[in-house]
Amino acid sequence: MTLATGVLLFMAATVGGALNSVAGGGSFVAFPALLFAGVAPVPANATNTIALWPGAVASAVAYRRELGDVRRELLPLGVAALVGGLTGSLLLLRTSETTFVLLIPWLLLFATLLFTFGGTIARKLTRGAHAPLAVAVVAQFAISIYGGYFGGGMGIMMLAVLTLLGMTHIHGMNALKNVLGALINGVAVVAFVIAGAVQWGPGVVMIAGGITGGYAGAAAARRVDPKYVRWLVMIVAWSMTTYFFIRTYGSFRM
Repeated sequence: MTLATGVLLFMAATVGGALNSVAGGGSFVAFPALLFAGVAPVPANATNTIALWPGAVASAVAYRRELGDVRRELLPLGVAALVGGLTGSLLLLRTSETTFVLLIPWLLLFATLLFTFGGTIARKLTRGAHAPLAVAVVAQFAISIYGGYFGGGMGIMMLAVLTLLGMTHIHGMNALKNVLGALINGVAVVAFVIAGAVQWGPGVVMIAGGITGGYAGAAAARRVDPKYVRWLVMIVAWSMTTYFFIRTYGSFRM
């Protein structure tokens, strides 16, 4: 790994960790950076997960004061996150490189659409009604499977579920989202490490960047208007999705 590649990966993980702590979407930056650095797709996804996980933990620590407001939801949603995250990670490990290469643009498109329109769709579906906690647990389990498998846009999906529960305080929602994300990625990390799917050279560099960005992003979140961060993430997400569709299906090779 060259110095330039190391700097690229560190900066991508820093930005990814910061985005995850504020609005989600960090994988739109960190995962493509690993592919650009020459890491194969499935190991890149596993390495991306382990790289951003410490940042998610750092973000959860930074939001620890707000967790007192979401104690009722934390345990059932946390269990769903753990079980779903493990299921998704095991599914990824059973996916061939060829299949995953072809899935990447579609996974990015799915995540980008959810990130862009998820909140609006959730508001229209509920029309102000609050879903019971059991419904949110089922939704969280499904999101966690996706999170363990890929994870792009997972943060905004979880925020949408919390909106269904009637939550409105963004800092409390971010606190719970970050803990759930840490649980999903944490159990996936264990599965990926045991399976030997992580590229540790790039991974260590990105772990340092992810911690830096995750803690700094959570600390700055109270002073930044989330809508500006969302616009930035959407620009990056649509750009990466378009690029990978052209790269994959324009030539049918990575």
